Amino acid sequence: MWIDRGVPWALRVAWAVLPVIAGSALADRLDGWNSGARVAAEVLLWGGWAAVAIATCAALPASLVVVRVGVAAGVAACGLARTPAVVVAILAAAIAARPEASEWFVNGPAYANERRYPLRVPGALAAGPLWIASVLVVVGPVEGILLTAGGHYAVGIPVLVVGAALAYFAARSLLVLTRRWVVFVPAGLVLHDPLALIDPVLFERSVVETLRAAPADTDSLDLTQAALGLALELVLTEKVPMALNKGRKKAEAGASARLLFTPTRPGRVLAEAATRRIAVG
Repeated sequence: MWIDRGVPWALRVAWAVLPVIAGSALADRLDGWNSGARVAAEVLLWGGWAAVAIATCAALPASLVVVRVGVAAGVAACGLARTPAVVVAILAAAIAARPEASEWFVNGPAYANERRYPLRVPGALAAGPLWIASVLVVVGPVEGILLTAGGHYAVGIPVLVVGAALAYFAARSLLVLTRRWVVFVPAGLVLHDPLALIDPVLFERSVVETLRAAPADTDSLDLTQAALGLALELVLTEKVPMALNKGRKKAEAGASARLLFTPTRPGRVLAEAATRRIAVG
């Protein structure tokens, strides 16, 4: 799969050339700022760029959060500077958003005999909260640092403290979203979704009847979190116990012989299942 192998490199190249194209426009945008705020802005710009550049070389779920938040901030910075480099920044953001990119990042820590496939973002979060969390990771701390560096201590320090706290919780939430996947292991497949399940659940190959695209009229246990896209239905020969995550409520014990989940690339999941001697329908 040359596309899968090429996506990380395309992301690195697009991000590497960004300061070359946008540097002068961003520098011009900082003209007129007082020296403290200008130096702080330059450090933040270069530090943010370096953090994303390093993250593109580290295949980890946390790196995916850094990359996606960082490239979105890069789009905003280039847009505010009114530089044509915003096109390159948008390209980097589009590459980072591809499912091939998320697969590369989440499979970094995986064992050699397993393969992880990310799940789609819950529908309720994709409609707005996901983007708000991404903004909170960047805006509060950056604004607080710039205000403080510019000498506005009375405003800058409170903004920095509150912004840093909000950024911490927002980043934790985004990290949870990157740690949702179905993973194929030698014994079968595991559904790892902290939003739906208290603990990961192993479905051994011996109890899997079939894995297929979910029919429209199915009444299987819905673990998709209302995510958009094609859901897959896992049909078992017997009920498998699991602890369902009910948010602030207590965990609910359950068992099901049929369940639904929504991977970002259902076709790849079915193909992987076939190579693992799991029946697909």
